[in-house]
Amino acid sequence: MTMSVARGPLDVMSARGDVEPLAPVLARAVDGDRAALEVLLRHVSPSVLRALRSMLGTTDIDDALQESLLAFVDALPGYRGETNLRRYALRIGIRTALAARRRERARSGLFERHVEATEPLVASPSSPSDDLLNVRRREAFRMLLDELPENQAEALALRVVFEYSLEEIAAVTGALVNTIRSRVRLAREALRARIEADPELQQLLEGAP
Repeated sequence: MTMSVARGPLDVMSARGDVEPLAPVLARAVDGDRAALEVLLRHVSPSVLRALRSMLGTTDIDDALQESLLAFVDALPGYRGETNLRRYALRIGIRTALAARRRERARSGLFERHVEATEPLVASPSSPSDDLLNVRRREAFRMLLDELPENQAEALALRVVFEYSLEEIAAVTGALVNTIRSRVRLAREALRARIEADPELQQLLEGAP
C-alpha cells in the first residue's frame, strides 16, 4: 500500500513532560522517510489489529487494518504527544472499526449475529459451548455499540474492552475527563435500556462480564 505524510513541525512532548521514545523515528517519518514509517507501522500494528479483532470479529480484518494504518499515517503530523503512539493508533483503529460496522449495517439494513471465532482478549480454559456463548456475547456487544453515538461508543469501547481509565481515555481522545465520564455513563444507560427492552438479548448477556 502507498503511504505518504505531510511535512510539518511536530511536538511530541506530553502534558506530563514525557517524550515519546520513538520521537526521532516519528520526526523522520513525518519528514518523508519511508524506512522510519515502516518502523512506526511495525510498532503500532499489533495493537491496531487486536482492536479491530475485538471490534469486528474476523470480518474484513485485512481491509480494516489497511484503512486504519493509512488513517494513522495521515494523522501523524497532528500527533502532539498527548498519549503514546500505540494508543494514538489504537483510537484510530477503533474509530475505523466503528465506521466499518456502521457502513455494513447501512448496506444490509439488518442486525446479524455471527458466530465466527475471534481471539479472546484474555485466554482462559473453556468448553466449546462456553466459547460459542462468549462469541455470541461479544457480537451482541458490538451490535449494541453500533446503536450508540460514535463518541459514546468509542469511550465505552476504550473503557470496557481495553480497560482504559477515564483519564487515559481523556488523554487519547483529547476530551475532558468529565466529558468522558458523561459519555461512558450515557452509553451504559442506553445499553441497559436496550437490553432490558429485549428479553432474548437480556438472557444472552445475563452473567456476562
